[in-house]
Amino acid sequence: MAAQMAVNSGASLWGPLKELWETVDGAVLRRQPESVHLLDLQLKKHKPHFLSLFKNPPKSAEQRDKVRKASTEGIAIQGQQGSRLLPEQLLSEAFILSDLFDIGELAALELLLAGEHQQPHFPGLTRGLVAVLLYWDGRLCVANSLRTLIQSRHGKTFTLDLSGELVALTTRFTDELMSQGLTKRILTLVSEINVTREFERLQKERGLGNEKHRKEVSDLIKECRQALAESLFSWTCQSPLTKDDTLALIGHLETVTAQADGSLDSVNMALVMALLYCLDVSFVEQGTEDREDLLQALPLLTERQYVSAVHSRLMDGQPWKLPGLQAVCRLAWALSLRVLSQLPQGSALVEFTEADEALADQALLGDVFLFMKEGILGCESFAQEEFFIRRLHSLITDFLALMPVKVKQLRNRADEDARLVHMSLQMDSEPPSSLRKDLDHLMALIGEFYSKDPFGLELGLEFWCPTESLQHTSLQGSYLGMALQRPPHKQVVLSKFVRQMGDLLPSTLYISYLRMLKGLANGPQCAHYCFSLLKTNGATHSDNIQGVSGSPVSWEHFFHSLMLYHENLRRDFPNPDAAQYRHPPLRGITQRELDGLTSFLQLLTAIITWSENARLALCEHPQWTPVIVMLGLLQCSVPPVLKAELLHCLAAFGKSPEIAASLWQSLEYTQILQTVRAPGQRQAAGIEVELNEIESSCEEYPLTRSFCHLISTLVESSLPVNLGAGLREPGFQPYLNFLRDSVFLAFPTRAYRRPAEKWEVADSALEVFHKLLRDYEPQPSDFVQEMVELQGEQVPAHKPPGHSIMFHLLNDSPMLALCLSLLEEGVRQLDTYAPLPGKKHLESAVLHCLCLLDLALQKEVVFMDLLRESQASLLVSPLEQLLQGVSPQTRRADHIVNIARYLYHSSSNPEAAFQSAKILRRIANYPNIQSRLVGDFTHNQTVSDKLMAGFVECLDNEEAEEGPEKGDDSDPQKKVARIRHETQIHILNLLITSLELKTPNLALYLLGYEVKKPVSSTNLQDPGVLGCPRSCLHAILSLLQRGTEKRSGPVLTRQAPHLAELCYQVIYQLCACSDTSGPTMRYLRTSQDFLFSHLQHLPFILPSNQIAALSQMSWLMKTAAIELRVTSLNRQRSHTQRIVSLLLDDQPHTQHTADGETGMEEETRSVSGFLHFDTVSKVRRKLLSVLDAIEFSQDMPELLQLDFFERTQIEQVITNCEHVNEQGHTVCNVKLLHRVLVAEVNALQGMAAIGQRPLLMEEVNSILQQVVERNRVRRSLSAKRHALQSWRSLVETLLTACPADLIPADDRQLIIRDLLLDLHDKVLSEDAAGELMPIVAGAVFTLTAHLSQSVLSEQQQGVGLEASSGFASIANSALHLILRKLLDFILCTGGGYQRLRAHLYGSLLYYLQIAQKPEEPDTLQTAGKAMWERLTAPEDGFSKLQRENLAIIESYGKALMEVVCRDACDGHEISRMLALAVLDRILSIDRQNQWLVYVCNSGYLRSLVESLRQDDTALQSLLTPQPPLLKPLYIYESKMALLTRVAKTGQGAVELLRCGLVAQLIECQVFDMVPESDAHRVMRDPSGFIPSPMDRYRQILSPTLRLFQVILTSTTMNHQQGAAQVLQWLIVHADTIQSLLRCQELSMGALQELSLLTGIISKTALPGALEMGGEVNSAALMEFQGHINRFQRLCLSLLGRLAGSERERLLKQAEIAAPGESAERREEMEVAMQQVCANIMEYCQTLLLQSSTQAQFSICLFSPSGSEPAGRDGGRADLSSTLPSMAYSRAPSLGLVLYLLKNTAADFFRFHQSHRQSLGKLQSLDQLPPEELKELCQGLVSGPGGVEKISSVQRSLLAKRRLVQLINNRAKLLALCSYVIETCLFVLWRHLEYYLLHCTPTDPKNSLLPGASLYRSRLADDSFGGLQASAGRGLSLSRVSQQDLDLLKSDMAAGFGEALQRKLLEVEGLYSQVRSRYTFIQALVRRIRGLLRQPKS
Repeated sequence: MAAQMAVNSGASLWGPLKELWETVDGAVLRRQPESVHLLDLQLKKHKPHFLSLFKNPPKSAEQRDKVRKASTEGIAIQGQQGSRLLPEQLLSEAFILSDLFDIGELAALELLLAGEHQQPHFPGLTRGLVAVLLYWDGRLCVANSLRTLIQSRHGKTFTLDLSGELVALTTRFTDELMSQGLTKRILTLVSEINVTREFERLQKERGLGNEKHRKEVSDLIKECRQALAESLFSWTCQSPLTKDDTLALIGHLETVTAQADGSLDSVNMALVMALLYCLDVSFVEQGTEDREDLLQALPLLTERQYVSAVHSRLMDGQPWKLPGLQAVCRLAWALSLRVLSQLPQGSALVEFTEADEALADQALLGDVFLFMKEGILGCESFAQEEFFIRRLHSLITDFLALMPVKVKQLRNRADEDARLVHMSLQMDSEPPSSLRKDLDHLMALIGEFYSKDPFGLELGLEFWCPTESLQHTSLQGSYLGMALQRPPHKQVVLSKFVRQMGDLLPSTLYISYLRMLKGLANGPQCAHYCFSLLKTNGATHSDNIQGVSGSPVSWEHFFHSLMLYHENLRRDFPNPDAAQYRHPPLRGITQRELDGLTSFLQLLTAIITWSENARLALCEHPQWTPVIVMLGLLQCSVPPVLKAELLHCLAAFGKSPEIAASLWQSLEYTQILQTVRAPGQRQAAGIEVELNEIESSCEEYPLTRSFCHLISTLVESSLPVNLGAGLREPGFQPYLNFLRDSVFLAFPTRAYRRPAEKWEVADSALEVFHKLLRDYEPQPSDFVQEMVELQGEQVPAHKPPGHSIMFHLLNDSPMLALCLSLLEEGVRQLDTYAPLPGKKHLESAVLHCLCLLDLALQKEVVFMDLLRESQASLLVSPLEQLLQGVSPQTRRADHIVNIARYLYHSSSNPEAAFQSAKILRRIANYPNIQSRLVGDFTHNQTVSDKLMAGFVECLDNEEAEEGPEKGDDSDPQKKVARIRHETQIHILNLLITSLELKTPNLALYLLGYEVKKPVSSTNLQDPGVLGCPRSCLHAILSLLQRGTEKRSGPVLTRQAPHLAELCYQVIYQLCACSDTSGPTMRYLRTSQDFLFSHLQHLPFILPSNQIAALSQMSWLMKTAAIELRVTSLNRQRSHTQRIVSLLLDDQPHTQHTADGETGMEEETRSVSGFLHFDTVSKVRRKLLSVLDAIEFSQDMPELLQLDFFERTQIEQVITNCEHVNEQGHTVCNVKLLHRVLVAEVNALQGMAAIGQRPLLMEEVNSILQQVVERNRVRRSLSAKRHALQSWRSLVETLLTACPADLIPADDRQLIIRDLLLDLHDKVLSEDAAGELMPIVAGAVFTLTAHLSQSVLSEQQQGVGLEASSGFASIANSALHLILRKLLDFILCTGGGYQRLRAHLYGSLLYYLQIAQKPEEPDTLQTAGKAMWERLTAPEDGFSKLQRENLAIIESYGKALMEVVCRDACDGHEISRMLALAVLDRILSIDRQNQWLVYVCNSGYLRSLVESLRQDDTALQSLLTPQPPLLKPLYIYESKMALLTRVAKTGQGAVELLRCGLVAQLIECQVFDMVPESDAHRVMRDPSGFIPSPMDRYRQILSPTLRLFQVILTSTTMNHQQGAAQVLQWLIVHADTIQSLLRCQELSMGALQELSLLTGIISKTALPGALEMGGEVNSAALMEFQGHINRFQRLCLSLLGRLAGSERERLLKQAEIAAPGESAERREEMEVAMQQVCANIMEYCQTLLLQSSTQAQFSICLFSPSGSEPAGRDGGRADLSSTLPSMAYSRAPSLGLVLYLLKNTAADFFRFHQSHRQSLGKLQSLDQLPPEELKELCQGLVSGPGGVEKISSVQRSLLAKRRLVQLINNRAKLLALCSYVIETCLFVLWRHLEYYLLHCTPTDPKNSLLPGASLYRSRLADDSFGGLQASAGRGLSLSRVSQQDLDLLKSDMAAGFGEALQRKLLEVEGLYSQVRSRYTFIQALVRRIRGLLRQPKS
């Protein structure tokens, strides 16, 4: 054993015992499920602790030695490896502690280590002081556990309703303890443990710290003793003690002494009650079902020795230290014997039972009733225990019921004594000394006992028989047709006692009897019976001469005497001016009468306080008129004490609003407080004088206090506005002034005989202020000075009292100063922890002050707003600024600090802490105050530590409990628990508000962040590490972490859902704010593992509070999303991986959790999992189960059914009462609505309205309930929205921000599939709420996008393309299911929700993208395959999926078409664009053209076409230098894209022409608004997002040109019709077109534009086009012709520029302009230029062919000059570019065509080479060196260093994409090149054939030859109808001479040499053969060669 001595760092004397108590508490008091098993384990483990109660582990030399060596050799600590060296200091402290408590050295060391560990929880204490607390706390845990275990037993007095199993367990265990001598052990401990003695020992060893520590230690020691005594008491309540134990208990009680005031202390009280319950047999009378078993167990009946032993012990004449206590025990025994004698079993005990009388006599001699009243009732703890009260009740009533003879004797004795007293008074002698006052004491006891009823038991009812209320109407109750149920015998006896005692009452007992009645009238029913008794006692006819008749105890008698007394005093009511007023002759009243009157008034007060009927009956009695008599008496000169009682009585009357209103008027009339000064009156009168002169000199203030009480009551019932009208300015103001100036402001300076009274006065005045301010709502009318007429003159009226109080609190007034100094005084007193007379009232006054400040802060905003609007001349300052003022006492600005210090006392003063938190929270809303507060809070280190400790203590409080919203405050414990909980809520809200403000703020200070340095430099630690104090963050985390290690999850989420929600919100805010995020997330991740431990318990399901559960999950998920993002960015893979797998896995994790519990999946594991152990069952993914927890349906409240109110008006009122609350929900202010509606009901006049009032109020109630329900629905919807939003952001973060390789592609697709299907299932259910749809749609969009991305990337990697199930990991069937759900969702949104559908269209587009075939490299081989091969090839995955998709889409028929088309035609811009895109996509896959037919036939197409005219103006506005919005452009582009798609089918193109598309475009003027290209460079958008005006213009023009091109291509049959229309467009916009063709600056955009434009011109600007135009008159024809000629000319000159002069320059320019993107740009430029050349050459070819089929008659487009354009060698390039006008002046030469031909052939080989290389790279992609891969990616990744960040897989994918792009680009260029070569050859051949064969040269000598004229006419004559390329100026002047022709021939022959021919033939071999036009080039080359070799003719 010695070797194993390891230290338990949790301290065996504390940690395990704490755990034991938590288990016992959880099982017995909190009834946690599954706790019986745990309890059993704990009890087995801790049995020795209970058996040797409070025995310490003994010291031993061995231990001492081991501890001594711990500093050199180290010591082993449980749960830690190796041994640890401990400092010397610690060891010497351990030895001191060991000697101090006489405990083993190791145990002492453990306590110290635990103290060190717990130190952060006890700021300001050293480890030794904490160890002292832990030692006693451990003992207390054992004692509490013992008490609770004993309470859970089954027995005769009470039951806790626990499960049988648990009760059996605890009973078995406690029986065993009892048999081992528990009673004696408890009794020894109670006598041994003593606070004073313990304190002396601690003091000697410096074991006591500050006041708080002393208080805590003494409380713990007291609680230990108390718990031990109560254990014994609980045992005797349930089961009897054995004989020896009973005798031991009696033996202990013999030695007990009383406290200074004669009462027992609470420990002895419990032991006395234990004995009384031992001797209790009264339960025998209760006929419970287990009565027989209990009787069997009762030793009084079964054991003769027991009875005899107890009997002899109590009969023993030895006096006890407290004779009164002995008397009580004897009386109890006598009564038990009396009961036993009446039982059949009692016959055996007759020798003992006979002695009952004697015992009772002895008890009476011992003044038993006096001791009961003083010793027992005087004890504080007596009223706190229900079963003490019940036992004493049974003792008193048993005595009265079982010993009637004794009672009779007492009465006779009392009558006898009364006669003696009377005689001695007559004889003027001393009364005899032998008088016994037993009956007096008994009555006093009954009065005192029943007047307090803390538990609302109304035990006094046993003294009243129900028959009594009927006796005065008919003496036999049964005549009323119902036989009254016979009351029990005891009740009859008791009620007889009450009545008989009142008969012929001797005067000596009069006061006692009244007091007894006052006690018995305590409670609503009792008061009623007492009222009836006093009513029946009075004679029915008052015909007696004395005027007093009947019993002296009756209303008649009382009120009669009161009136006589009033009459008597009024006669000598002095003249107020008389000098002797101060000392009026007091006549007619003796002290006895005064006492009697006082007692009567107290009885009256008690009855009317409880019974409203009595109140009204007495008040309205015509003869007695009590209120008037009392007010009259108040004006007379009677002692202040009596006046105080009168005022109390009036206050009780004032509880009824009916009486209160008239009472106000009477009060004003009698001028108790003088409010009107008579003109000649010299000094004041009334209560003010009494206060200042009489009470102040007596130093007692009963009158003032009761006056405040009266006003307080009246204010609550009603506040009259016109009080005192006619005599003074009406209103309450004088009363308020008196209370404020004379009572409240003067209270600190007055003298008090009884110190406590000082605080009572302050409290009573503040209570009135609090009520007035609480009920005050600022109104605009309060700020307007109203005048009233008073005795003929106008005087200003008083404002409402609340207004006046507000005004005083919003100014630096004495009232505010006094409130603040009171707060300071209060907190100073609390800091001493010492008892103080009147402490309760001081605390109450402080609470009222705090409430006043809180109310003022709450109402000041409205108050000041109204004040500003009214422009009144009042000056006020905001209270939060006044609170920053300097305190006169301390000379520092510490008011707010004082308020915050109340939080430190939350354990003793929960309500003050609650108000303090509320005030701080209101102040926290002001950002400018926050930083000052941080300064004030941190200014002084000790104060700062205390404040922090206060906040933390409030948050840490374990007793806080979330109660129902409007909880009943009947149970004080529950009320306190609720207040503590709300304090926590306020503190958290304070943190949340502050965190949103700028730094430094309170939240950062309270949560432990740096406020002096930058926040982000904070390094958060666990409390105690590096001296880090425990902050609110630690408190919040420990609140949340409780229970996370168990399977049931965090306890807080269930026990206090709202609190948990706010805690999660604070954590989220800390993580989301950029400053605090870093430190917080590091701390949560490393020290706490917070997120993982909480996420694993999701979803939180709380059927009772769904809203809070959703909010908790929302904040947690949002935090998790941040964590995922941050860990992904920081590459903390393992963290990310852990959370991702927790959220997404569908395999169960095995978790080994605490207590050997199984993992969390136990519930979710399916049955099969238990049957086949080898199969792994699937569980629901965490993300999906969270989604399941969000209920999509929402029950909406039904419409109001109203009978009286008008529904529309009510709805309007409800809307007016709505406001946005702190959480951002719009809710209706129910209180305000209630006020409005009640005011409306009150405003109704007339009898009918009064009759209807109850019904109206009922309806108001139903409206309010409805509104509450609506608010709940709104909050619920809002919570669902929030939760769904957070869920969505978590899902999106998981899919987007986390590294892609964390979730493999196949899993990824399955996860997305599950999420999508579940989301759809929920949103498509019948009752899903529409408010949630937009979020779902957004989530669906993201998920579909990710699905599409994932499938595409998987295909690019070439995985699964050949798989049979589909072409991706996700099966086709799943894809189809997703598509169906998506379409269902689109359709279920119906007409509304257009914006929402935008998301769904986006999803649909992403979905359809999956089936889109990716771009494939054009290897130039495909054409070689025969057509047949291509037709019979098996269908690939893409087309299959596409076909199936289409089938699904078509199965939805017209409904879907209708929705999409409607959205495409109008509505929100984004939805329109997406709907257009969806249409476009579907049309592109719709082979059967069903959609196209629908779009055409339903008129949607026409509507789209016609909308182009409306777009025109919007588009024009786009061309201004700074456009308003780019929306119109995007929509236009989408429309054009769709129209282009439609035009791609012949049918569609024809339909478009029929709809008048071109006509619409002809009317658009936007095409003519070409911006000047350079003018607006200045206004460029720096971000580059908004394109320049020229680019915008191109964005408008290009789609139109593209559309025309498609139409021209598609309309083959009706080509002419389309061409003619397009030509018309060209001609209408001819100026623009020509300026574009002339374009100087050929940029990229310009080239692309030209390629489109030349394409259209080449197809339309033809001679044949005009004939199709229908009937055109010749003038128009001429004009058209002119335009066409010009187009022709411009095209040829453009060819000159592009083929020749400018080509190289442009390409170079492109490289210089954008060096980064040079390759890309160059490619695009090349393609565009080739395209333009191809188009123009095609144009030339068409023109040639159209003019004639034979060369001889064809027109000439090029001049017969073979010289190539200059600049080919680069020498004159600059020159030619500077003289562009040369190019226009004459037709281009044939040399240009040849030059083009050569260049193109050269390009062809360059491109071909590059194409082959790229193909090679593509095929061996894996072998490429990384540098090349990087280079390939460069073009596709933006930003510098972008390539470095990409993973290798991504890199190769990008490289592949880039290569395919390159290959296809080259293929396109090759096609263009080959086409240009062919057309060039053709044009060359036609021209050469003409020039060399048919042309006749025109030399001057043979100018009349026909050839010349023919040629001339060919080139220059317009009448031919052919078209010329130039106006022929140059050509016609320089006729074609023979020389030209020769030169042409020689140039051509030179240019068209062997090399070129070989090249051209090679082109054909390489390219054209594959493309089928087999020998076209060959043939042309042959012919040209032939032409050029032909000998000269």
